[in-house]
Amino acid sequence: MLTSGQKNVLDFIQSEQRHKGLTPSTREIQQHFGFASQTSVMQYIGALERKGLLERHARKARGLVTSVHKTKVIDIPIYGEIPAGMATLVEQNIEGHVALDLGSVSASRSNHTFALRVRGDSMIDAHILDGDVVILEDRQTAENGDIVAALIDGETTLKRYVMERSRPYLKAENPRFPNLIPARELRIQGVMVSLVRKQPSSRRKR
Repeated sequence: MLTSGQKNVLDFIQSEQRHKGLTPSTREIQQHFGFASQTSVMQYIGALERKGLLERHARKARGLVTSVHKTKVIDIPIYGEIPAGMATLVEQNIEGHVALDLGSVSASRSNHTFALRVRGDSMIDAHILDGDVVILEDRQTAENGDIVAALIDGETTLKRYVMERSRPYLKAENPRFPNLIPARELRIQGVMVSLVRKQPSSRRKR
């Protein structure tokens, strides 16, 4: 997964390579984005290296990094919050986007992928926290143990899908929350394939 800042830096490097045939220097990246120092540039480069999107070539006279064209980064729409209720998946309900490298998740290239923002702590033991963004594949079926966005008796929630004795139910990953057994309806709306966590920003002391 990429933050918006990482995606912007990667897009700039690739654009310069395509149009000028040269990888921009760290100083040029700094000047383009108005960073206070080259330290910020190196932090972005380091993050993109760790994610396999850039390679460092220390002996090159110009350009410390070169792009690795093995991945496809796309913008995935965020359709509101869960479990507060998932809006109908239409364009006017998109509240933002998250940039994601499809090669880093198990999502099918043929299925629609979307995102929801998590609200609540019913899935903390699965390391899904309040404020996280979950990436889901638009599917109406799930395997036993999948984490799903599901409509259960008119309410949408994010839980683990469990099939026991041929009867499905939803399991929370927090002992304070009970299992949800459908009285009338249990309909899968999406299967989780990845998660994005927003890192808290550190404020500089003045």
